[in-house]
Amino acid sequence: MLKRFLPVLASAALLLAGPAWAAEPHRPSVVLLTENFPPYNMAKNGKNFAQDENIDGIAVDIVREMFKRAGINYSLTLRFPWERIYKLALEKPGYGVFVMARLPDREALFKWVGPIGPDDWIMLARADSKITLQTLEQARKYKIGAYKGDAIAETLTKQGLAPIVALRDQDNARKLVSGQIDLWATGDPAGRYLARQEGVTGLKTVLRFHSAELYLALNKDVPDEIVSKLQLALDQLRKEGEVERIMARYL
Repeated sequence: MLKRFLPVLASAALLLAGPAWAAEPHRPSVVLLTENFPPYNMAKNGKNFAQDENIDGIAVDIVREMFKRAGINYSLTLRFPWERIYKLALEKPGYGVFVMARLPDREALFKWVGPIGPDDWIMLARADSKITLQTLEQARKYKIGAYKGDAIAETLTKQGLAPIVALRDQDNARKLVSGQIDLWATGDPAGRYLARQEGVTGLKTVLRFHSAELYLALNKDVPDEIVSKLQLALDQLRKEGEVERIMARYL
């Protein structure tokens, strides 16, 4: 019984926490939030709640090293759903969320550190599908699955493609093979990784329609000095080849 309430208590602690540098200016700290988005961020036990060392992935390893080199304390929590952690990072001083696509309508809402890694947007179909696409407009006549609250789903909606959204992106892999959707709009490499986790293989890319970069998005009240230190640390990691070595461990 107690285990069922632990995530609730931890969530309440997150909501009550304020910017740590306000109380201890000599020891700045950031509350970091993320979600299950393999292979960039994921709970080691596969659940939708995890903290600190129970989280791994490409972005998690990169972010940990960034904060270590920058000398900035942090806490890290993985939770669900994306819309909730996005809202917390947007509204609460001292919070940050990753990984996030840096889109024009999000630009002024956060302070950004990155890029951490690429996230191309693709349309996946079943191996036996006869669908061929040259443009995104041609996908309009098909049932398209996407992840609720994700930048891909938001973009498709704005363009009038009316995606069928799922609460977990990996659910779209099963929907695709069962015929509930014709196409799965997802990221690459994330989509293929998620499909393999669900036992789905052989999907084919019928359209690559956008290239995006993924970032750490920080609340606008995070001091510029912290943002600059983190960006410098990431730039050094990339220059030394450490970012590529981290990615190679997962892909």
